[in-house]
Amino acid sequence: IHQHGVLANRATYEIMDPLEIGLEGNQLVLGKHSGRHAFADALDKIGIELDDDHLNRAFARFKDLADRKIQLTDQDLAAIVSEELGAAAEDVFSLEALQVGGGTHLSPTASVRLRKGDEIVEESAMGDGMIDAAMGAIQRASGVEGRLVSFNVSAVTGGTDALGDVVIQLDALGRRVTGRGVATDVVEASARAYLAAVNRAMLMSNGTSESEAEVTP
Repeated sequence: IHQHGVLANRATYEIMDPLEIGLEGNQLVLGKHSGRHAFADALDKIGIELDDDHLNRAFARFKDLADRKIQLTDQDLAAIVSEELGAAAEDVFSLEALQVGGGTHLSPTASVRLRKGDEIVEESAMGDGMIDAAMGAIQRASGVEGRLVSFNVSAVTGGTDALGDVVIQLDALGRRVTGRGVATDVVEASARAYLAAVNRAMLMSNGTSESEAEVTP
């Protein structure tokens, strides 16, 4: 409510104009209690303008991440939007849940729950690591076998709660596709990137043009 009020009328909550003391203005800190208006305003300030559909999807993803990270920076917001713009509205599968386990003397395992329309698909797999296991579980659940061509991970910002930004290339269904995933957990980010690539491959094989189907990081 406070953020919405500041955006509607800054004088309501500010005892002085920040511009009078050399500041650019009231810098809103986005977190789990931030509303859609504050989110859209923050995007506007970094030069990002979205239509209502993409804004709603990006805001839903923001709220999901904000539950796990206290504050989100401009770089975090840009990464969230980039991930959502790369996701087609008609994606075949969406990630409902991911659970992984492992340890020094335990085999890495992963279980995923994917949604395909009204259908829920659950599968598990083991792997050389938790990321490998998660990708294997997605392969089983989606029924799409792929060969990982490249895997790149980076931290969007500093700190232990930084978002992990994963970009992969995958050979699947006779296509080479790119996928991107963002999450506070690098395993989840990797799973999201892999699933995005699987969805791209499926859309392309169903007749969607390559320019529409491929994610550009």
